[in-house]
Amino acid sequence: MGFVAGKKVGKAVQRNRAKRLMRALFIKNADLIKSGNYVFVAKPDILSESFLNLSEVFDNILKRFQLFK
Repeated sequence: MGFVAGKKVGKAVQRNRAKRLMRALFIKNADLIKSGNYVFVAKPDILSESFLNLSEVFDNILKRFQLFK
């Protein structure tokens, strides 16, 4: 798995926070996700959302792409 945050997300502190958020979401759902190689790309809006909202969006993405076991 890989977590990427480009310069459009913000400076280094914001990019690292975005990657930490995505990593936390992945770890929270790691036992439910099919094995494979994944790359998660942060968008600038990730920093303005609450963790609860991000968790719902992450679950919806996993369902949409049928990545649950």
